[in-house]
Formats: sequence, C-alpha cells, structure tokens
Amino acid sequence: MAVRVPGDRRKMRNWMLYVVTVLVWGSTWLAIEFQLGVVPPEVSVFYRYAIATALLFAWCLARGLNLKFDRRAHSRFVLLGLLLFCLNYIVIYHAQQYITSALTAIAFSTMLWMNIFNARIFFGVRAGGRVIAGALLGIVGIVILFMPQIERVSLSDATLYGAGLCVLSALIASLGNMVSQSTQNDGLPVMQSNAWGMLYGSILTGAIAFGQGQEFHFDWSLAYVSSLLYLIIFGSIIAFGAYLTLLGRIGAHKAGYAVVMFPVVALVLSVFFEGLEITANILVGVMLVLLGNIFILQTRPKTRAGYEETGAAETRRPLHLAADRVR
Repeated sequence: MAVRVPGDRRKMRNWMLYVVTVLVWGSTWLAIEFQLGVVPPEVSVFYRYAIATALLFAWCLARGLNLKFDRRAHSRFVLLGLLLFCLNYIVIYHAQQYITSALTAIAFSTMLWMNIFNARIFFGVRAGGRVIAGALLGIVGIVILFMPQIERVSLSDATLYGAGLCVLSALIASLGNMVSQSTQNDGLPVMQSNAWGMLYGSILTGAIAFGQGQEFHFDWSLAYVSSLLYLIIFGSIIAFGAYLTLLGRIGAHKAGYAVVMFPVVALVLSVFFEGLEITANILVGVMLVLLGNIFILQTRPKTRAGYEETGAAETRRPLHLAADRVR
C-alpha cells in the first residue's frame, strides 16, 4: 500500500501546476491591456522578458543550478526563445489592438487543436476519442460563453485581421510547446531552458523593435509598471515554469487545454471585481468547458508504436504492462 504514495503525490503536483497555470494566465489578458498605448508592443515584450531573464538567471545562480549547455542545447534555446518568448507575444500584443478579449479567447483557444495535431506529427501521440470530444466541448463552451459579445462584433477588416493575428500567435505558441517538450524529452531542465530561452527571446525582440525604428521609452504610470511586474513575475517566470513542466509530464494536448480554461478565469474575476451578471450562457459555457477539461485530463494518449505516453520525466511502457503498473 505504501507504494501508492509517490504516484499520488506526483498526480497532485500535476494538478497544482495546472491550477497555477490557469489562474495566472487567465488573469494576464487583463494585464496586457494596460501595456498597450504608450509603449510599442515590441518594446513592452522586450522589457518584460529582459527583466524576467535577469530575475530567472539570478534565481538559478542562487540555487546553484547548472547553466552550462552545449551548442545543440543552445540551438533549442534560441528556437524556444524565438517562438515562445518573442514572436508569440509580439503577434498577440498587436492582435489585442484590433479585437475584443472575447474574440482573443476564442481565436487563441485554437492552440488546443494545434497541440493535438502537432503532437501527432512530431511525437506520434494519438489524442484518442475522449480528447477530441473534450476539445470540442471546450471550444463550444467558449463560443457559448462569449455569445453576447460575438453577436455585437462587426466583421470588419480590422476584426478579421486581429483574429488572424491571434490564430497565428496560437500556431507559433503551439510550435514553441513542441520545442519545449522535445527539450524535456532530451533531459534538459525546465528552469534553465526557460532562462536561456527568455534571454534569446528578449534579444530577438529587442532586435526586431530596433529594426522597426521603435523608440525604447518607458511608461512610468502605476498601471503600466504594476501590470509589467505582474506579467514578469507571475505571467512569465511562474506560469511558464508551471506550464512547461506540466507539458513535459502530461503531454502538449492535455496541457494545452489550459488555453480553454483562461477565459473562465477571466469571467470569474469579472464577476467578483467588475459586477458581471451571471447569465444562462455563462453557466452553460462554463459547464461545457469544465466537462471538456474532465474528458481530456482523465485520458492517456498513445504513441504510434502502441506505447503509453507519460511525459518526458517517465519512460514509455507497452500498454499491456502500463495497465498493471502500481500507482
């Protein structure tokens, strides 16, 4: 009976990582709104990850973590930085200048499908019927959730452009997810990978901003500074550490469902802090999203070879042996 404890503790840690990811990133969309206006989006992203890089490297050094890696690892870190900490956020910051948070939530939730397809292409992970059903429930729930806002949207060129940018950002983020999962499959640690990835991402973002002739001025208003600090500490260091660790453990298609949960968190915050009235479409939408969450997180994906996919931190076992595994 004692052998059940480590597995139970690990499972509980996975749920904690998932909750942290959803709660933090579910609130960062609001923080990003305070970053738009005075400072160009590319420059705001540069500030965010340049400061996050310094803090994360300081944390790694204080913990005595190894920061020396070979050239092959650094090539992965550059790609990770380009996709997750540079292009992804530049595109999403621009997208939010054209569309509402409702359309942003719906468009970016397509990352769930992209993770399912990309995991199949790059790692041979078959999602399975329950995962597909859960993904469908989640997307339908999001649409119902924001139906009143959608009905008021005018499909102008600007709206379509913003939605297209958001879908592009989701694709870039999904590819970044694949790079992160690959690095963890090769045994590279998450925190050090994030530190180097953020460094390269901030350098690339700064180079893009400089190449565009953007001015590197700063907005010292309370709203900008406080939202920037929140995005740095919680949205970048804590949430990315939690999400990418979770991605390596349970796979991209399960971890990716977090993007469908973000709007639910945003709505809950709006109910408590903005007096949003709870309506039937909100209740139905939230129930469908949560039901889809249950479908996805209670399934195990299969690889092409018929092996159970348990993430980078565990070995793959033949299915007939995995069924008898002691948890």
